Amino acid sequence: MRLFLPQTTLEEWALADKADLKDGKLVVPGEKTPFPVHPAVHFTRLVSGQDEKKLLSRVKTQEQLEALGADHFADSVVLGETAYEVVPGYVTEVQTTGGKLDPRRPNNPEADLLAAFLLNKMS
Repeated sequence: MRLFLPQTTLEEWALADKADLKDGKLVVPGEKTPFPVHPAVHFTRLVSGQDEKKLLSRVKTQEQLEALGADHFADSVVLGETAYEVVPGYVTEVQTTGGKLDPRRPNNPEADLLAAFLLNKMS
Protein backbone atom coordinates (compact mmCIF):
# COMPACT_ATOMS: atom_id res chain seq x y z
CA MET A 1 0.00 0.00 0.00
CA ARG A 2 1.34 3.41 -0.96
CA LEU A 3 0.73 6.08 1.66
CA PHE A 4 1.14 9.84 1.26
CA LEU A 5 2.25 11.68 4.38
CA PRO A 6 1.84 15.49 4.30
CA GLN A 7 4.81 17.46 5.60
CA THR A 8 2.60 19.22 8.18
CA THR A 9 1.45 15.89 9.59
CA LEU A 10 5.03 14.66 9.89
CA GLU A 11 5.97 17.88 11.68
CA GLU A 12 3.10 17.37 14.15
CA TRP A 13 4.20 13.77 14.76
CA ALA A 14 7.79 14.87 15.29
CA LEU A 15 6.73 17.49 17.85
CA ALA A 16 4.63 14.85 19.65
CA ASP A 17 7.49 12.29 19.46
CA LYS A 18 5.24 9.90 17.52
CA ALA A 19 7.46 9.64 14.44
CA ASP A 20 10.39 11.36 12.78
CA LEU A 21 12.26 11.50 9.50
CA LYS A 22 15.90 10.46 9.66
CA ASP A 23 18.15 9.83 6.68
CA GLY A 24 15.24 9.36 4.27
CA LYS A 25 13.36 6.99 6.57
CA LEU A 26 10.28 7.27 8.74
CA VAL A 27 11.22 6.22 12.26
CA VAL A 28 8.34 5.28 14.53
CA PRO A 29 9.30 4.80 18.20
CA GLY A 30 8.87 1.18 19.22
CA GLU A 31 9.19 -0.14 15.66
CA LYS A 32 12.22 -2.23 14.80
CA THR A 33 12.54 -1.18 11.19
CA PRO A 34 12.26 2.34 9.79
CA PHE A 35 10.26 2.79 6.59
CA PRO A 36 11.87 4.42 3.54
CA VAL A 37 10.16 7.61 2.38
CA HIS A 38 10.47 9.63 -0.81
CA PRO A 39 9.70 13.34 -1.30
CA ALA A 40 6.36 13.79 -3.08
CA VAL A 41 3.47 16.17 -3.62
CA HIS A 42 -0.30 15.76 -3.65
CA PHE A 43 -1.97 17.80 -6.42
CA THR A 44 -4.94 19.54 -4.81
CA ARG A 45 -5.99 22.44 -7.06
CA LEU A 46 -5.58 23.68 -10.61
CA VAL A 47 -4.48 27.32 -10.45
CA SER A 48 -4.20 28.03 -14.17
CA GLY A 49 -4.16 26.19 -17.47
CA GLN A 50 -5.58 22.77 -18.35
CA ASP A 51 -5.02 19.56 -16.40
CA GLU A 52 -3.96 17.69 -19.53
CA LYS A 53 -1.74 15.28 -17.57
CA LYS A 54 -4.65 14.46 -15.20
CA LEU A 55 -2.59 15.24 -12.10
CA LEU A 56 -5.36 16.60 -9.85
CA SER A 57 -5.91 14.43 -6.76
CA ARG A 58 -2.80 12.41 -7.59
CA VAL A 59 0.48 11.99 -5.75
CA LYS A 60 3.78 12.22 -7.62
CA THR A 61 7.29 11.72 -6.28
CA GLN A 62 10.09 14.20 -6.90
CA GLU A 63 11.55 11.80 -9.47
CA GLN A 64 8.23 11.62 -11.32
CA LEU A 65 7.99 15.43 -11.34
CA GLU A 66 11.47 15.67 -12.82
CA ALA A 67 10.58 13.09 -15.49
CA LEU A 68 7.51 15.19 -16.40
CA GLY A 69 9.66 18.33 -16.62
CA ALA A 70 7.68 20.00 -13.83
CA ASP A 71 9.03 22.74 -11.57
CA HIS A 72 8.19 22.35 -7.88
CA PHE A 73 8.56 25.16 -5.35
CA ALA A 74 6.94 25.09 -1.89
CA ASP A 75 3.19 24.50 -2.45
CA SER A 76 3.23 25.01 -6.23
CA VAL A 77 4.05 22.93 -9.29
CA VAL A 78 4.29 24.39 -12.77
CA LEU A 79 4.19 22.11 -15.79
CA GLY A 80 4.43 24.04 -19.04
CA GLU A 81 1.59 26.58 -19.01
CA THR A 82 -0.26 24.80 -16.20
CA ALA A 83 0.08 25.70 -12.51
CA TYR A 84 -1.09 23.58 -9.59
CA GLU A 85 -1.39 24.00 -5.86
CA VAL A 86 0.14 21.02 -4.09
CA VAL A 87 0.64 19.65 -0.60
CA PRO A 88 4.30 18.71 -0.07
CA GLY A 89 5.11 15.54 1.82
CA TYR A 90 6.46 12.05 1.42
CA VAL A 91 5.31 8.65 0.20
CA THR A 92 6.11 5.34 1.78
CA GLU A 93 5.27 1.80 0.76
CA VAL A 94 3.95 -0.63 3.34
CA GLN A 95 2.65 -4.10 2.80
CA THR A 96 -0.49 -4.96 4.68
CA THR A 97 -2.26 -8.24 5.01
CA GLY A 98 -5.61 -6.59 5.64
CA GLY A 99 -6.26 -9.11 8.40
CA LYS A 100 -5.87 -12.03 6.01
CA LEU A 101 -2.87 -14.14 5.22
CA ASP A 102 -2.07 -13.68 1.57
CA PRO A 103 0.50 -16.20 0.28
CA ARG A 104 1.62 -13.71 -2.36
CA ARG A 105 2.59 -11.14 0.28
CA PRO A 106 4.57 -11.91 3.40
CA ASN A 107 2.89 -11.33 6.74
CA ASN A 108 4.59 -8.24 8.13
CA PRO A 109 3.11 -7.20 11.48
CA GLU A 110 5.33 -4.10 11.68
CA ALA A 111 4.07 -2.86 8.31
CA ASP A 112 0.48 -3.63 9.32
CA LEU A 113 0.90 -1.61 12.52
CA LEU A 114 2.46 1.30 10.67
CA ALA A 115 -0.28 1.28 8.04
CA ALA A 116 -2.97 1.21 10.74
CA PHE A 117 -1.21 3.99 12.67
CA LEU A 118 -0.80 6.16 9.57
CA LEU A 119 -4.30 5.54 8.24
CA ASN A 120 -5.76 6.34 11.64
CA LYS A 121 -3.82 9.61 11.77
CA MET A 122 -4.74 10.55 8.20
CA SER A 123 -8.47 10.03 8.62
